[in-house]
Amino acid sequence: MRRKEPLYRSVNTRTHGVRHPSGEYRWSRRRDDHTGQGAMHGKTRRGRDYTPLFRFLLSHVGDDWDAVHAEAVSRLDSPEPIFWIVALTESERKPIVLTGESTFFSGLYVDDANRLALVDPDLRIERLKPGCACCTHTFNGKPFVLKYQDDPV
Repeated sequence: MRRKEPLYRSVNTRTHGVRHPSGEYRWSRRRDDHTGQGAMHGKTRRGRDYTPLFRFLLSHVGDDWDAVHAEAVSRLDSPEPIFWIVALTESERKPIVLTGESTFFSGLYVDDANRLALVDPDLRIERLKPGCACCTHTFNGKPFVLKYQDDPV
C-alpha cells in the first residue's frame, strides 16, 4: 500500500535573504535580573506551508468530520494547523481566515450532524477587495478578482 503525501510542504528557510520575525535578546532582557529566563531558543516552528491541508479540508466540506480529521492527522506533523481554519465552537467561527500575509481561506466549522461545513457558504471571491496594491491576495488559492483602489481623501 502506498503512503499518502503529507498535507504540508517544507519551505526553504536557509536561503540568503529569508527573514523571520523575531526580536533580539538584548531588546527584551531585564538588565537588573537575569534569573528565571529559561532557555534562549524559541518554540516557533518555521519552514512549513499548510496550503495543501487547507485545500484538503475545503475539498471535504459536507463529509463526516471524524473521518476527515483522522485522515488529516495521519498526514500531518502536528494536528494544530487543522484548527487554524476549523472552528469547534460557535464563538470561534469566522467567515474568512487569514493564514499568511495576503492569503485567505474560507472558515470552516463542525455542524450538529458532525459534518464539516462552511461558515459563510455565500462568500464569493468576486466581492473581496485587496488591502494593498503591492501583494497578490488570494482566497482559497485563487487570486482576487477586484483590483486595489486607493480611496481619494
